[in-house]
Amino acid sequence: MNSAPFQSKTGATPHALPSLRGVLPASHTQVMALDLAGGRAVHAGTAMARLQQAVVAADRGSVDSWLGLGSRLAKRGAQLPSRLREMPSFDGDLLDSTQSHGDVVVQVAGPDPSTVSEAVEQLMESADGWRVRWQVEGLRAENRVEGGRGLARNPFHFTEGFGNPDDVRGITDRALVRDDQGEPDWAVGGSYQVVRIVRFATELWDKDSVREQERIIGRRRDGRWLDGTPTDEQPSFAADPNGKATPLDSHVRLAAPDRRNLPPLVRRSYSYDRGNGDSGLIFSCFQRDLAKGFEVVQKRLAGEAMAKYMLTTGGGYFFVPPPGDAWIDALFRS
Repeated sequence: MNSAPFQSKTGATPHALPSLRGVLPASHTQVMALDLAGGRAVHAGTAMARLQQAVVAADRGSVDSWLGLGSRLAKRGAQLPSRLREMPSFDGDLLDSTQSHGDVVVQVAGPDPSTVSEAVEQLMESADGWRVRWQVEGLRAENRVEGGRGLARNPFHFTEGFGNPDDVRGITDRALVRDDQGEPDWAVGGSYQVVRIVRFATELWDKDSVREQERIIGRRRDGRWLDGTPTDEQPSFAADPNGKATPLDSHVRLAAPDRRNLPPLVRRSYSYDRGNGDSGLIFSCFQRDLAKGFEVVQKRLAGEAMAKYMLTTGGGYFFVPPPGDAWIDALFRS
């Protein structure tokens, strides 16, 4: 692993999660939501142990592999983290139930599609008792590190990732559950993952001029700020109260109105293209607290200028447990 561990107050040092190794995610991924095929809590625990073994076996070499727990496991007797619940429908969402939620999410990431596909096939061969609920493949175009941050180009031709921390310590500080949050002991060092399948109206978007697109986003395509602030610095929106330079309804301004105090989350998003015009973003982020991370941002984005170009159709809330398998007994103990 290429990142430092998170240090809890009790001295526990969970190793970095596969989803948060380093500042640059792998270039390709597959995200799968799985449901248990049947029954009682004892069966669920056995099936979970087998799935975890398969996920750990896949997590080697150039492949990162992890699973996240869905809130529906509570119906099977699981003792879940206190903040885990089913992802609600936000303003403008049109969630497809067949493409949303799931008992668990499994994500495999690697350097190329064939490596990822091979790892997924081997993993699923050992995933007895599970069936695929939904699945999507993604890639990070122009995946690279600049200024210590992992950047990529999204389907709207804009570079994103500037809001992430530029070091692993900053990543773990935003993303990993601490032991003073009131969560179960086994959950310390884990992370809440949000997955959102966001369909982009790229044909409509491309009819706008680049200048108009930049005003909708609030940055230049290459990441430069509209008010002239250098890319690696944070602008003061307070100095532009009427939105003359950066419109008040632009994406970046609504998402983080105080650029010097960014939301406590880490983005790990990928583009997807299923054909037939169904393309967009697999938005994914990790945080200690859903309400203080993703949800506070998502609620601020209601009414943004970019809303008419996007439609969230699926995804879910999940909890990525810390490394090891001690959490399985805690999850299903009576």
